[in-house]
Amino acid sequence: MRLPDEPELPLQINIVPMIDVIFAILTFFIMSTLFLTRSEGLPVNLPKAATAKQQQVPTKITITVDEKEQISLNRKPIAVDDLTAQVRTLVGSNPEVLVIINADEKVDYGRVVAVMDRVRQVPGAKLAIATQRK
Repeated sequence: MRLPDEPELPLQINIVPMIDVIFAILTFFIMSTLFLTRSEGLPVNLPKAATAKQQQVPTKITITVDEKEQISLNRKPIAVDDLTAQVRTLVGSNPEVLVIINADEKVDYGRVVAVMDRVRQVPGAKLAIATQRK
């Protein structure tokens, strides 16, 4: 038994699934860029300052003093006594090195001054203290 031929329908491209895929990819890229924040040092609660401004220097060295008063140099734990030698080797002969101190607001003032004193012993190192804008 043979059935009569059905009328031929014109071919169509269904665009709705393609739009769904494009929106899924767009959502992925939006969500992934939200997590691309640049963290220079370890996460600490920085103090706030009304006169805070951005430093524009090509080479940066980050020293972090966390709330437990542990010191890290470029995210690696270090003792205070070794700080001057390590910063001196990182600075080398580059006169445009900025040493940024990220100290938690709960850290003892004397501990931060000790770190600053060690950095000042390195010739050519410029010192900055990280803060947040109010």
